[in-house]
Amino acid sequence: MQTDTYLQRRGELETYFDRTASIAWQKLTSDAPVSGVRAKVRAGREDMRTVLLNWLPEDLNGCRILDAGCGTGQFAIEAARRGADVVAIDLAGTLVQLAKQRLIELGLEKKVDFRVGDMFDPSLGTFDHIIAMDSIIHYSAPDMVRILEGFGGRCANSMLFTFAPRTPALSVMHAIGQVFPRGDRSPAINPIRDTALLKRITDSADLQAWTPRRTHRVQAMFYVSQAMELVPNGG
Repeated sequence: MQTDTYLQRRGELETYFDRTASIAWQKLTSDAPVSGVRAKVRAGREDMRTVLLNWLPEDLNGCRILDAGCGTGQFAIEAARRGADVVAIDLAGTLVQLAKQRLIELGLEKKVDFRVGDMFDPSLGTFDHIIAMDSIIHYSAPDMVRILEGFGGRCANSMLFTFAPRTPALSVMHAIGQVFPRGDRSPAINPIRDTALLKRITDSADLQAWTPRRTHRVQAMFYVSQAMELVPNGG
């Protein structure tokens, strides 16, 4: 699966999240005061996290979950509070270390296994649910589907992920965002129309056992993201 484009993008993301903007993301994912734009992004991310959590069973005791691209661990911690055993992995060691510190403060050390590495690593094992919130949006559409194909072979009940929907509004906001100082910019995303993504998924031989069940878009100024749930056929 590790194509040249995937490996190149993975390296760029590691540099951005681990070095260029680690302090900005630490503030964004806390309750620290932030600018108006970042406050909108924070609110949008909170809304999206709530959507994905609501798509999971209320009682997660006995469930093993992969938080793929966990960042500072907000989703992993919420899932652990509901009883899940979570493996949370991210390329950015700086953000993972922060997540570990927050976990200790909450007394949930035994429920979340934070790791630094590639979310696509097959040695992580198998899971009841896999969540990739705003982590595969940075990859090309072909690589995004390859990641889902890999997840599909390791997941039993549902795959929840987000993508950047191709809309006129998102294109405008993305262009405006490029005039910000480099440390304040998000890494490049790869927007795709939901219909185009659905076609890629249904055309994939390795995803024939999976069915898209629902989707939901969250838009809060500079934050535009769309969630999709894949479940086993008949699920």
